Amino acid sequence: MFMKTILVTGSAGFIGTNFVKRLFKEMESGTIVGIDNLNSYYDVSLKEYRLLELDKLKPQGINYVFVRGSIADKDLIDKLFVDYKFDIVVNLAAQAGVRYSIENPDVYIESNIIGFYNILEACRHNPVEHLVYASSSSVYGGNKKVPFCTDDRVDNPVSLYAATKKSNELMAHCYSKLYNIPSTGLRFFTVYGPAGRPDMAYFGFTNKLLRGENIQIYNYGNCRRDFTYVDDIVEGIVRVMAKAPEKKTGEDGLPIPPYAVYNIGGGQPESLLDFVNILQEELVRAGVLPKDYDFEAHKQLVPMQPGDVPTTYADSTALERNFGFTPKITLREGLRHFAEWYKEYYK
Repeated sequence: MFMKTILVTGSAGFIGTNFVKRLFKEMESGTIVGIDNLNSYYDVSLKEYRLLELDKLKPQGINYVFVRGSIADKDLIDKLFVDYKFDIVVNLAAQAGVRYSIENPDVYIESNIIGFYNILEACRHNPVEHLVYASSSSVYGGNKKVPFCTDDRVDNPVSLYAATKKSNELMAHCYSKLYNIPSTGLRFFTVYGPAGRPDMAYFGFTNKLLRGENIQIYNYGNCRRDFTYVDDIVEGIVRVMAKAPEKKTGEDGLPIPPYAVYNIGGGQPESLLDFVNILQEELVRAGVLPKDYDFEAHKQLVPMQPGDVPTTYADSTALERNFGFTPKITLREGLRHFAEWYKEYYK
């Protein structure tokens, strides 16, 4: 399918690794350059495990290169663009996490603002066919109208993380307009799956239950999340990256920005209580927890946290209309894959 030179930033991350695995299957030849700084926001050994998986799966005929470094390092990014002359850039590197952004704002500015600026500047001076970048459902902030639609106003972020992701969309629009760089932002909704981020609820809950600790369910279990399995996210990225927004000229003779933003979400918001019930059933089924585990004794219903929103729910009709794709993997199927992986990885 692709015979391109592709840069994947954040390639040791959860989505990044799964995306590179998919490229291994899709590409007959070409070059994939992955970059990741392997920071210690969560267990680095999990990132190293993912990188080992990629080394094992790398097919013949594809030149796969991993670079340990930061997208905030302008000289490094510029050198990679000059050396490899990328056709497509998929920017998945970001400092993630809503609550962490309240405690450690500096890393968000460094990675999500300065790092993304470096990518845009490199695309400006070394033109690419398409820049695809990760945005987030968190840009919708405290929006009361659901489902969230990309036409909604997103001017009220409730965390610094959300503000940096909205900034990415604005910066990309500006560079698309000024320099005719085709760019597409993807607003991901609560991504989960095997070898995911340990700071995500399903992973953190599992760790705590195994240690006999209590899990806290925010907003008394009334939060609803549009959980999206990682393979559905990757499918969306692959389809979008193959079809860049068209370059067109306006009546004023200037470029109409070749710019787009899409939601990628499950489209079926689930309450946190239902989510926890399915998770515990699958953990028992996979043998991670014993059949007689007393879940009720380990569940605490607590109020909302600062920076959190009660409901996230994607309107993904534009994605379906333009790319013929809508996420399909059910929460039970996805959590089953996670529980089976967890059993194998930790036991």
